[in-house]
Amino acid sequence: QVQLVESGGGLVQPGGSLRLSCAVSGSTLDYYAIGWFRQAPGKEREGVSCISTSDSSTYYADSMKGRTTIATDNAKNTVYLQMNSLKPEDTAVYYCATAQKQPGLHPCLATMFYGYDVMDYWGKGTLVTVSS
Repeated sequence: QVQLVESGGGLVQPGGSLRLSCAVSGSTLDYYAIGWFRQAPGKEREGVSCISTSDSSTYYADSMKGRTTIATDNAKNTVYLQMNSLKPEDTAVYYCATAQKQPGLHPCLATMFYGYDVMDYWGKGTLVTVSS
């Protein structure tokens, strides 16, 4: 079993930066991938970034490439999402979630680019508001 707790959200001006943190408790061997997702009011949930725990491959939504970085700190059991050049449309609740290994498509690709429900454990989210 894996427990996830997000933090680092808040109010930031357009063009600003935030680093979100996801504290992971439980066995690090219990999940194959971990990613960040977001959901704005009245909109569908979308994938932001995802990383494989097996080979450290990273995946980013097209809208996030160049201004978002996902990284892990194994010593602190924490996954980070560094976001720069934030825009008002980035306003959303941001969640981290994990997935187990499964046949076929990598879970990062399955959830982010095909919309499959493959993530098994979710945090409660942290709110990011981008406004002047």
